[in-house]
Amino acid sequence: MEPIKILVVDDEPNIRDLLASGLRFAGFSVLAVANGNDAVVAAEKGNPDLILLDVMLPDMSGFSVTKKLRSMNILAPVLFLTARDEVEDKITGLTVGGDDYMTKPFSLDEIIARINAILRRTKQSSVEKSIIEVGEVRIDEDAHEVFVNDAPVELSPTEYQLLRFLMENANRVLSKSQILDHVWEYDFNGEMGIVESYVSYLRKKLDPLTSEPVLVTKRGHGYMFKSTKKK
Repeated sequence: MEPIKILVVDDEPNIRDLLASGLRFAGFSVLAVANGNDAVVAAEKGNPDLILLDVMLPDMSGFSVTKKLRSMNILAPVLFLTARDEVEDKITGLTVGGDDYMTKPFSLDEIIARINAILRRTKQSSVEKSIIEVGEVRIDEDAHEVFVNDAPVELSPTEYQLLRFLMENANRVLSKSQILDHVWEYDFNGEMGIVESYVSYLRKKLDPLTSEPVLVTKRGHGYMFKSTKKK
């Protein structure tokens, strides 16, 4: 079995070397680069299983790198690293297609735990060969694809897992805490805004294609995926 491939992107040599050596010691295969352009090239050629990405890079931000990767249909999960601990930055990181966010200084043990949690949730569906279909929306778990009325919809790994969880519990109200526990596998420092943001991103992608909104907000309770009739 081949080791899991991690792409490390950080312009600070000490941090880059620490991450690379620590991850290799933990059994990962690691490629480390120092800027955004090299990250894009490495991701395209190396097909990493996960990207550990610094937000503050010399040539472009980690957010811009992620946007570029997603536009190239490179969907490897992204774990952002940054010295900034603002909620707005975290939400921005997740908005552009990131999967998690850690602030410096960090614990190497926690980074490895976060990496393993991300990989579990993004690869979980790859071993389940089935179709989830609720009304106009269909998930092909074998191909890891989403369709609305047979039109393909591109989602980030975390958007995919959120939609999958909601559809598995269609017509049932799920609290923000339940969603955090299942999709992120831990409490994101109690920041329920992360769930709100991701539901908003899904709505922007799904609503134009459905006959009526499928993601319903139940004020004070949570969210529900509502089954709609196929066109």
